[in-house]
Amino acid sequence: MRIMDSPAATARPRAARPADRPTSSHRRGGAGGGAQRARAAAARLLWTLVTGAFLVFFALPVVWLLLAPTKTDGQIIRDDPFSFGSLDGVVTAWRNLYSFQDGVIVSWLENSAIYAFGALLITLVTSIPAGYGLALTRFAGRRLLLTVTLLVMIMPNVALVLPLYLEMEAVGLTGTIWSVILPFSFFPFGVYLTYIYFSSTIPQDLLSAARLDGCSEWRVFTSIALPLSRPIVALVAFFNFVGNWNNFFLPFVMLPDSAQYPAQVGLNNLLTSSAVFNTSSGVGNQIMRPELALATLVTVVPVLLVFLFSQRSLVSGMLAGATKN
Repeated sequence: MRIMDSPAATARPRAARPADRPTSSHRRGGAGGGAQRARAAAARLLWTLVTGAFLVFFALPVVWLLLAPTKTDGQIIRDDPFSFGSLDGVVTAWRNLYSFQDGVIVSWLENSAIYAFGALLITLVTSIPAGYGLALTRFAGRRLLLTVTLLVMIMPNVALVLPLYLEMEAVGLTGTIWSVILPFSFFPFGVYLTYIYFSSTIPQDLLSAARLDGCSEWRVFTSIALPLSRPIVALVAFFNFVGNWNNFFLPFVMLPDSAQYPAQVGLNNLLTSSAVFNTSSGVGNQIMRPELALATLVTVVPVLLVFLFSQRSLVSGMLAGATKN
């Protein structure tokens, strides 16, 4: 009689594998993870260095500009560039700046406001409907008009100054405020921004439903499309205002009288009238480095205020059109 071997008797003992011995795949994974972490750390370090370099490059001049009006001209030269003088230094710098040509700095700021806001009003009245028409209506020559808008948008503004001057001279507007306001109002970039917004963000079904209800195209635009386009209106207004306020070359060419200058051209007058940069300007001139720094800050304040009060609308306008409905 054959005796069957029991499972316990036939089972061979297996060699025990040490639990703490890492496999080859684990070793490869650990090495790869370490290299990946090293690359990520190097990328973060490089990003920090580049960002810090740009911050130093752009922030230090701004800090110097803020501190310069608090000191005298001699203190700016001798003392630490980033030291604080006194508030009396700011008062003295403003008095000297205001006494230049009987307070012409105020007239320059008023001129800048007239040119910038006057052109802004015309830009909004023309650019927003133009972008709406290019985006949501079909007419002969639409594609050609859009192409021309893109071509003009990428052209340098300086290249258009001479043709604009000849045009304004032909119609007798040279030397008037309209020779500045009308060219400032020509803003193809605003038309293109509005075109992108209306073609990608406004629900087409909503506009079609309004047309089926009997609304005219003007009623659809004013009652539905325009209220929904507040972010892009704010964005176009901001870009146009900043461009108009900071424009130097066009007013410098168009306006012969210094009393008509905007603030940016007036700063050039201050620079050429300073004994620091122009020795032939006269010994008794009080326009020195503190006055020039204060004048620069005064011209920057309006743009800064506009940006602070419209920041939320600007963010909404920049994000508009990111997704297509």
